[in-house]
Amino acid sequence: MPNKRPFSPSRRVVLAGATATAASAILSRPAIAQGAKKEIRIGNIDAYSGPAAVYSSIGRTPGAYFRMINEKGGVNGRMIKYITYDDAYSPPKTVEQARKLVESDEIDVLFSPLGAPTNAAIMKYMNIKKTPQLFIASGATKFGDYKEFPWTMGFMPCYQIEGRAFAAHVLQTQPDAKIGVVYQNDDFGRDVLKGFKDGLGAKATMIVAELPYETTDPTIDSQIVKCKAAGANVFMSMTTPKFAAQAIKKIADLGWRPTHYIGNNASSAGSTLKAAGFDISKGIISSAYMKDPVDVAWADDPAIKTWREFLAKYDPEAAPTDIYAAIAYVVSQTMIQVLTQCGEDVSRANIMKQAANLKDFTSDLLLPGITINTSPTDYYPIEQLQLVRFNGERYERFGPVIDGAISKT
Repeated sequence: MPNKRPFSPSRRVVLAGATATAASAILSRPAIAQGAKKEIRIGNIDAYSGPAAVYSSIGRTPGAYFRMINEKGGVNGRMIKYITYDDAYSPPKTVEQARKLVESDEIDVLFSPLGAPTNAAIMKYMNIKKTPQLFIASGATKFGDYKEFPWTMGFMPCYQIEGRAFAAHVLQTQPDAKIGVVYQNDDFGRDVLKGFKDGLGAKATMIVAELPYETTDPTIDSQIVKCKAAGANVFMSMTTPKFAAQAIKKIADLGWRPTHYIGNNASSAGSTLKAAGFDISKGIISSAYMKDPVDVAWADDPAIKTWREFLAKYDPEAAPTDIYAAIAYVVSQTMIQVLTQCGEDVSRANIMKQAANLKDFTSDLLLPGITINTSPTDYYPIEQLQLVRFNGERYERFGPVIDGAISKT
């Protein structure tokens, strides 16, 4: 019977085994020998509050997935203990929670922690502690630097790949465009911007407004007004969902009609576009690597049906249209694959080794043609995506699957 108590990020262990009281007792035991290890401790940090709380399913849903795995006997006979904490998308809080997980909870791996600025704040610490910081919920290019940070690996397609894809489409369709860009003033926003400028090359002079914002800003209305005033007929939104929805509304209020691009991290039809209004979101271009559960094109897809059955049984708090719960499902499947490859050796070092040896692994929730591959010199698990356009009801894919392969360039 699934646990239907309201989710609380302050609970030490979420949806993956014993009650919090029993789990606390387990976690307080002295470390046991590797060969006799009976559980795998997986830690997570997410924004259950603050400006990025829309992503909370990325932290919550894995607990449900791992509980399902435990009910089936665990991984190679070992149970998973999942511990997740709230950092409110605040880097100083992320540092505090990472120390707690590593030094007090003695996790084996920090799994799918959210965000570029938050993970950047802890990556040196995680590497000093030689604890895998694995499958970060971010596309920041820096999380694939296997030479400087061999214990850190991202998961989502690199932001620079997406930026280059958008640039290629602009050059193909509007070679004389005037472009306005609003970007989050952190690693995430600057990374997309770099990829976009690199993709434009000598044509980067087409950018007529390049405006940052802070995550603590209440709105980005003034930046939108400035982009319009600069004469832009293309608008590039390098933002999180809250600000992406604001931009859609403000553009409509101004009666402005630019070609509008939104990064896939903020493009969810079920959250961002619905919040802004489907009618005024028509024509928005983004990229995708996942099947969007809002898209009626996948309504009868067996994979989507299986995922929704999983949610109904194990994660009833999640909406059946929540793309972030779908992402969490895929990354959890990938984590289980890594642990399965570990066999009897679930040391931190072997977990990292196996994470860097994924070969053509896929999930049926990924778009056709997209696979997960890593190597000791390739820390970018997903390097493919496809452009999509919102038709007022759903996204439609167009063009080929794009292979960015940034690790090979």
